[in-house]
Amino acid sequence: MGNPVAHVEIRAKDADAAREFYGKLFSWTFPDAPEPGYTYIVTGVEGAIPGGIGRAQAGNGHVTFFVDVDDVAAALAKGQSLGGATVLPATEVPGITFGLFADPEGHILGVSHNG
Repeated sequence: MGNPVAHVEIRAKDADAAREFYGKLFSWTFPDAPEPGYTYIVTGVEGAIPGGIGRAQAGNGHVTFFVDVDDVAAALAKGQSLGGATVLPATEVPGITFGLFADPEGHILGVSHNG
């Protein structure tokens, strides 16, 4: 099985301002998600990669994409063995497991698995 991009996420210092900007720019809408202050991104295009917007936990914020993998913890460990670093270990929320890693240059990416 390949590993497609499964989710994109915008974490902003001011998530409400980000939603206003992207909503006006692209006509996106933002239904609530289970995480307080986090919303889904609805592009209005069937089959589009799902996404969300929320507040950055620290710093200036960032845009991250998540790659679908069979085993989140194993993918994070493999990333470490290749010179990357785990930023957020495998975390389970209802319906999904995800984690974040930094590649050798410090770019943050996510891995996730539904189910």
